[in-house]
Amino acid sequence: MKILAFGDLHGDSKLAEKLADRAEQENVDLVVMCGDITYAETSIENLIGPFIKKNKKVILIPGNHETLATAEFLARQYGATNLHGYSIKHENVGLFGCGGATNVGPAPILTENEMFYLLKAGHERIKDMKKRIMITHMHAADSKAEFSGFKGSKGIKKAINELKPDLLLCGHIHEASGLEEQIGNTKVINVSKEGRIIEL
Repeated sequence: MKILAFGDLHGDSKLAEKLADRAEQENVDLVVMCGDITYAETSIENLIGPFIKKNKKVILIPGNHETLATAEFLARQYGATNLHGYSIKHENVGLFGCGGATNVGPAPILTENEMFYLLKAGHERIKDMKKRIMITHMHAADSKAEFSGFKGSKGIKKAINELKPDLLLCGHIHEASGLEEQIGNTKVINVSKEGRIIEL
């Protein structure tokens, strides 16, 4: 299975079109959007549509720049899947996620407990899958991305430790774009706005 994952579009419709072309050229099975699709919701136009026009299955979560309602609206409008507190199965892979942030707005701000329990709830349905991928907008507490000065989420760190996903895809910290690390059993990748091809 092949995934194109990225985050932090921040309303850049030209970048969305470029990434959609890449998704087509790479013949990916899934497109995963790791939040901050908009820039403080100033525009939602032409951000998901380019991928749908290429007949790509889109999975998204909200970042800290769009509300939960906007993420759900975008998912419903384009037939995408909002993975916030939810999960899906694709072939032998289970994906689950939680958007938002615990320490910075404009929206939505979650408590650490909410972050963990939304991830746990999503994971429950896919816990027996051969491969499990966790999707968040934020980075985990004590991760390398904290070099940016922004503390990571303790709820995400707890989910890594207890749920032990094979892979965590996140964004949020632009300075950490492309950063990879291993936290316990979990490989962590900050996918960046340029996108990352993940082959499973």
